[in-house]
Amino acid sequence: MSGTQGKVVAITGASSGIGEATAVLIAGRGAKVVLGARRTDRLEALAARIGAAGGEAVYAATDVTRRDDLENLVALASERYGRLDVLVSNAGIGPISRFDDLRIEDWEAMIDVNIKGVLYGIAAALPVFRRQGAGHFVHVVSTAGLKIVPLQGVYAATKNAVRTLTEALRQEAGETLRVTSVSPGFVHTDFADSMTDLKTRAAILEQRDRIAIAPEAIARAIAFAIDEPADVDVNEIVVRPTAQG
Repeated sequence: MSGTQGKVVAITGASSGIGEATAVLIAGRGAKVVLGARRTDRLEALAARIGAAGGEAVYAATDVTRRDDLENLVALASERYGRLDVLVSNAGIGPISRFDDLRIEDWEAMIDVNIKGVLYGIAAALPVFRRQGAGHFVHVVSTAGLKIVPLQGVYAATKNAVRTLTEALRQEAGETLRVTSVSPGFVHTDFADSMTDLKTRAAILEQRDRIAIAPEAIARAIAFAIDEPADVDVNEIVVRPTAQG
């Protein structure tokens, strides 16, 4: 299936930021969106907004650290629309800090959400894609893995782990499955909310408010990869603010 019209697209982390922007954009282009996030009040409001604009959306409470939640999200797509064409694994957290701070619980949370959450999505969707003979994984990674800097060691490591498994998945995918990684730079989202180091959070928010781009910029990149013909696999996209070094 080429183009966005009629495709069934599940999105994790859909309640705000890049996930929300992506849902609104592709629903406006005729996709049927299946929204997953923990904040169901926001998902309900987003689904209503999409419906009011003439689009189609359903939602399910989804904590990507729970394998069952990802299976339920994929099952919802199949039950409601008969198939799943794209899984956008967008949910992620970044409670960054220096190694000396020994914020081990934050490290574990990043591993659980950023790596395991993507793997659970693959485990849920890959059998469906194989049965269909078609499907598309879109993984939201980060430029943090492309330029390693202090404070972001564990976060960057989780994102580079996803970059690695995404490339391996692409090589195993075969001739009918597509695999895309999208690496955003500074984006104006609530990403800093997960940061437990208040000084670091303040610095990130200052930089965000100074140079960050809108989440719609990343949504357009994701939509571009989805919209390409079935025989075109867009593998890697990097989108940074022009002002980002």
